[in-house]
Amino acid sequence: MVDPEVLERIAARRAELDELEEQLVKQLDEVKAERDELAVAERVLTRMSERTAGERAAVAPASAQVGGRSMLLVPHRGDSVDETALPDDYRRILAIVRAAGGPVQVWAVGEELGLQVRCAGSWSRCGRNWSSSPTAAGCTNAATGSSPQAVAVQALHAAGRNRRAPGGS
Repeated sequence: MVDPEVLERIAARRAELDELEEQLVKQLDEVKAERDELAVAERVLTRMSERTAGERAAVAPASAQVGGRSMLLVPHRGDSVDETALPDDYRRILAIVRAAGGPVQVWAVGEELGLQVRCAGSWSRCGRNWSSSPTAAGCTNAATGSSPQAVAVQALHAAGRNRRAPGGS
């Protein structure tokens, strides 16, 4: 015969194991659900990374050879606002402007960089002085048509005034 106390212990242990099995099944379901979520997140992240890499390749900086050096045609704009992202030439220009402590003329920056900043040509290359020749050096700034500037110039000429003199006579 089987001892009733042993049967009772077996039944109690079976109940404990059934309860433990339910807990483990619940835990296993939670683990599987989390793994599925992580797999989805990984796929989304991979897809976004590929898309971002494609966009970055599309806006990659264009470079050209200038004086035997590779130069950026237009500085590449990135997420970083740090000066270290700029080419060396741009950083040198920023340093010169900062050292000046105020507004700086372009020719002064050019001189500091060791560039030729003086123009070999003359404003009056046609033999006239600049003030009497609106087309000196091939430029034209003459008033044409019925623009407000043209009307004012015509009125001054009609009044016999000299355009160069402030009071004009």
